Amino acid sequence: MSRSLSSSASSKYLHLQEAIAETYNIETVTRTFAVEPSVAQELNDKITAKADFLERINVVPVSEIKGDKVFLGVSSPVTSRTNTKTTEREAKDFSSLENNSYELASTESDVALPFAKIDAWAKFPDFQDRYTGSVQKQIALDRMLVGFHGTHAAPQTDISAYPMLQDVNKGWLQQAREQIPAQVLSEGTTAGKIRLGAGGDYANLDVLVHDVKQMIDLVFRDAGDLIAIIGGDLLAADKAKLYAKQGDTPSEKERIEGAQVIATYGGLPAFSVPFFPDNAVLVTSWENLSIYYQASSWRRHLIENPKRSRVEDYNSRNEGYVIEQLEKLAMAENIELEG
Repeated sequence: MSRSLSSSASSKYLHLQEAIAETYNIETVTRTFAVEPSVAQELNDKITAKADFLERINVVPVSEIKGDKVFLGVSSPVTSRTNTKTTEREAKDFSSLENNSYELASTESDVALPFAKIDAWAKFPDFQDRYTGSVQKQIALDRMLVGFHGTHAAPQTDISAYPMLQDVNKGWLQQAREQIPAQVLSEGTTAGKIRLGAGGDYANLDVLVHDVKQMIDLVFRDAGDLIAIIGGDLLAADKAKLYAKQGDTPSEKERIEGAQVIATYGGLPAFSVPFFPDNAVLVTSWENLSIYYQASSWRRHLIENPKRSRVEDYNSRNEGYVIEQLEKLAMAENIELEG
């Protein structure tokens, strides 16, 4: 049975429409409209600000759905000397020429807002800010989820079959598996897994992270900006060992509780990132991970659907995931704890 908005909720919804129209500089949001690139940039900045991880990496507007990567850097040293008495100086292109392109995929973030929820939220004077902020937060979380779990871009996604959004796009980890398999460690002496702990392939996380780092090209290995992203289960297990060993000492227990157990693994700053696989380790730099979106592709449409007793907010854009320099990334996955 369909229903309609209450008078107070209807007023709030009207103000939401007006606020969105003002933000996007349009007359009405009840027809599909294109978002101006400058406004799309502001929108992306707000989405990025909802997640610390996204603020560390690159979220970049591009003009084409396919093209060359934005941050192509040098792949070998550029300093040399030429004896100009006998030889002309020659500028060489040291940028990597392989796998230097990107391709974006149509991406939808459509939200249904039931009339009942609008009724419940109508009492809040900042209703429109609450709603807009919650949608932006979820888009930020979804971007991270796809980045770490996406394996393919299906014509029709299925969240029941792929609850981690694996079918929305190819994320960074999947691109590494396909494009740089020699820099992806997925098994040790036992097929299909890497055993971590006493008697395993690696005695501890330090040794494992160090070995993963050695798969990074020598040019980037000691550049000073590499970090290690480590799965939550692996970090938790390491913290548990310290609890068992030092947890009875008040000063040591306080240090553990303060998340200052070990600032580095394998000589690299270690980080825990939302949605990163629990059984994996990734070594790269923040600036080597990017999300590209086509600035001119953002579309939005807000409609009231009494047949479903809800408001529907349709958002779409073209976006994709990019490893800027493949030589600067290595990873280990399928890690199992021994003992």
